[in-house]
Parts: sequence; structure tokens; C-alpha cells
Amino acid sequence: MTISGLGPHGERAAPPERVALLPEDRDAAKAAGLRIAIVLHTLASDWARQLVSGMVGIFGDCGAAVIDVVDCSFSHERQVAALDQLIAQRPDAIISLPVANEQVSAAHARVSAAGIRLLLLDNVPTGLLPGTHYAALVSADNFGLGKMAAIGIASHLPLGAHVGVLGYAADFFATNEREIAFTEWMAAHRSDINLHVTRFGRIDEAADLAAGVMRDHPDLAGLFVVWDTPALAAVTRLAEGGHIPAVATVDLGEAVATELARGRGFVSIAAQQPFLQGVAAAETVILSLLNRSIPAWIALPGIAVTRDNVVESFQTIWRQPAPRDVLVSLGLKTGVDRPI
Repeated sequence: MTISGLGPHGERAAPPERVALLPEDRDAAKAAGLRIAIVLHTLASDWARQLVSGMVGIFGDCGAAVIDVVDCSFSHERQVAALDQLIAQRPDAIISLPVANEQVSAAHARVSAAGIRLLLLDNVPTGLLPGTHYAALVSADNFGLGKMAAIGIASHLPLGAHVGVLGYAADFFATNEREIAFTEWMAAHRSDINLHVTRFGRIDEAADLAAGVMRDHPDLAGLFVVWDTPALAAVTRLAEGGHIPAVATVDLGEAVATELARGRGFVSIAAQQPFLQGVAAAETVILSLLNRSIPAWIALPGIAVTRDNVVESFQTIWRQPAPRDVLVSLGLKTGVDRPI
């Protein structure tokens, strides 16, 4: 496993194998009758659903009850309210993906102050420290994902090309790392490229921002968006204007996999492994509640996806067959189903 980035406090990454459960760990967890709550930025994505699936399966194997799964809809107010409500319910642990930093820091600190084990996903709010305020951070190698996206799109860009970068305006560790890695790699290896960075505060702003970059640079040759949902919105808007540049993004959702297979804009997907991240998060929580030693940062590497390997990559990441439209677009399945 190769991890390019460092954790939020400069930690070296530990692999997910470091927190694999032994049979005796599962037995001890079953005897403890644990109660777990999950608080996510959103549930409205393939990534989030697979993450939850990975966690819930492990908790089921360990006899741990998931008492709530909260969709914060990217709202820090909603996340603060959810955490305070859960504190009153006194679960053994809360797994949270913080939607912001300063705005949700105090609420997350209240979790650990109440004696509830806190595990973080992808982001660490301002001022929180491992071993003091939270047990561990479990994330993808987001710096590596940004670098992977840059490498993947570079061969599609002519000399001196203009490339848009759509980052996320919130101070969010995961997306910050992706943007930094993408721009740093381009500066080091494609210094001829002209990068135009802008950031959206809400997903529904991404399409307008992409259109604005295209309006300012009609010869735009490339676009990097820090995750797939806003990337899809951007591509849809640009298609209305009749020109889609080469696009790179992070996350292999079903819709973006289909667009990649169709050859419609997307050329490079730096894919996370949310199911396995969910497994690692659940195993880390179990070990922490059993007072086993755990690393401060567990990170999973990304998978570089192109049209050539989208089917195998989809199967690896989602643990299910690739969508029918992907197979049809690649000529691996006819457009007409055989009668049963």
C-alpha cells in the first residue's frame, strides 16, 4: 500500500489491516452489547451508502446495534443538533464525518467529554486531537487521490492548456488535500498548464462555476472537480453549451461510471473504496471500545479508473456487477436483454 499524504496532525498512515478483528475481538464485542450511532455529511450518494453498508455489516457480525444513522445534508447546524441529541442517548460510540471545522468542533468535543468514544471519518475539526478528543481518523488517502486524478488527466491536455479546478469552499481536510495534490502535481510535472481555481460552497453552485470558467476560457481543455456529484452537474451544464473538456474527479459512483464508459467528458476517476473504509471504521471502533491499541490515522489507497478498467474497478469498489449502461457502452452487453 502506498499512501502519498499525511494525516491532519502530520501522522503517517496505518493500513486497514492494522485494525482487522480477531475472532476473540468479535466474541468480546458480542458479550459487551455495544450501541453505535453514525452521523454523516449526507446519505444521498453511492459513496455514503456503501460506507454505511461496510460499517453495519461488521457491527452486525459483532453483535453491536446501530441505533441511528443521521443525514446532516452538509449542514453544520444539523450536525451539531444531531450530536447533542445523540449524547443524551448515551451510545457507546459515535462515528462522525464532520461537515466543517470550527463550526462543529465544540459539539464533537462534547461527545468525548461525555465519555462516548468518537471516531472521525475524512475530517478532523479544529482543535481536536487523537487520543484526547477522538479515537482515530479513518479516511481515504485524499492527497493521493488528487495526485492520481492529475496523472490521469495530464495525457489528455495539450501543451499550454487551460484547466479549471473546482474545489470545495468549506475548510474540509479531504477536499483540501485533493485540490492541493492536484495543483502541486501539475506545477511540478506540467508547468505549461494554466490552472483556474474556483470553489463552490454548495453542490448546486458547481454547474454555474464551471460555466463561468468556460465563459472566461472558451478553449478550456480540462476540468478537475473534487468529487463526482458536483462534477456530474458541471458536465451536464457544459454539455448544454456544446463543449465538454476532459474531466477528472474523485469517486466512482454509478452515474459517473456510466459517463466514463460512454466517453462523455470523464477520462480519469480517482476512486475511493467506501465499503472497505466502512469496514475499517467499524473495526477500529470495536477495537477502541475493547481498549485495544489503535493507530491515530488509518488510510485506504485509491484506485485509478479509466474507461479501460471501469468494469473491474466498479466490481472491486461496489462489490456488485457494473451497471448495465456501462456494459452496453463498452460493447460487453447488447442493448436488448434476452427474454427469461
